[in-house]
Amino acid sequence: MAGARPYPDDPSGPFPSPATEFEDRDGRQIVIEAPDAFVADALEDVVEMYVRFDPTDRAQGIPPTGEDRIRNWLETIAEDSINVVARHEGAVIGHAMLVPDTDDPSSVTHNGDIEWELAIFVLQDYQRAGIGTKLLEHLLGHASDVGIDRVWLTVERWNNPAIALYKRVGFETTGSESFEQEMTIRLETGSG
Repeated sequence: MAGARPYPDDPSGPFPSPATEFEDRDGRQIVIEAPDAFVADALEDVVEMYVRFDPTDRAQGIPPTGEDRIRNWLETIAEDSINVVARHEGAVIGHAMLVPDTDDPSSVTHNGDIEWELAIFVLQDYQRAGIGTKLLEHLLGHASDVGIDRVWLTVERWNNPAIALYKRVGFETTGSESFEQEMTIRLETGSG
């Protein structure tokens, strides 16, 4: 899938790597981590977060609704994806992931041959407190650390806060459909 969409010529970064702890704008202590084994270390906590997620804030059909569908969705993508979570008092309140854009997940390497699609969700009670920015930056830092250099996403064109966040970290608009805007970023990596 190399070269399927345009990417900026200049890489963005560097971005910080997980783990970190910070105080959000509402004074809450937030921990951001990249679980070593997502299925073993964080899956159930992330399922619980998505069960609590307000379905009116779903984007492009994700996250799915219902605990079984959420668990199935996460288990389907977990093995090959890159995941970072935000926790408050132990509970997952944010999740960001990169999913390889390939029809053959067994071919996934982190050497720049594959494009990675970004998805990020923060529980509604934790939005507009700076958590999404930190979560995104640490996901991109983790991706750089493992050699991922091309990330893309689609966002609903009217989601101005998300678009502003993506632009702030270096994403550029590369296309738009009737209600979606595609954005890409090229990351600095250790070899770049």
